Amino acid sequence: MRSTLGIDYGSKKAGTTAIAYVEAGLLHVEQSVKGKDADRFVREVVEARGPAVVYLDAPLSLPGVYRGAGTDYHYRKADRALGGMSPMFLGGLTARAMSLAATLREAGHEVIEVYPAHTARLQFPDAGYRSDLEPFTAALTKHLPHPLATPPASWHAVDAVVAWWIGWRHQAGEATPVGDAKEGVVWI
Repeated sequence: MRSTLGIDYGSKKAGTTAIAYVEAGLLHVEQSVKGKDADRFVREVVEARGPAVVYLDAPLSLPGVYRGAGTDYHYRKADRALGGMSPMFLGGLTARAMSLAATLREAGHEVIEVYPAHTARLQFPDAGYRSDLEPFTAALTKHLPHPLATPPASWHAVDAVVAWWIGWRHQAGEATPVGDAKEGVVWI
């Protein structure tokens, strides 16, 4: 398998961006620091780790109407199918994510959009996603191909791990694409 990172992408200075990666056979998570630039944090970790593929939990495209296709000004087909938020509502985060993805691609990294929250609810419907961190982590851990270096300390860390796991499943041919390739595919 190619080297990967899973990223739960959050507000620029809120300390909510988390990155999961494998090192020495263990799955590690790093989280941005409140008040510091999350985009810079991501670029530094990507540069240090050199992944072939980055699995990013953030919209990486706009609804097709903005490219002359379709009539929906708010949602992409993937957003509607998955019950996700509108890239337009997320506004600045979407623009930052698209810019970051372009920068990472220019540096030679493949960037793929994932939706960890949907995957977590779909794969572990009774595990307490977003309500009980410890039991959910225990359920998730049983399916990871690598043990966690330390238990996730936040839901952002969990989402980064799930983003990484979607990437692992993507490379194994087990993840599911949702949406339209011309507009934007989200992997779950």
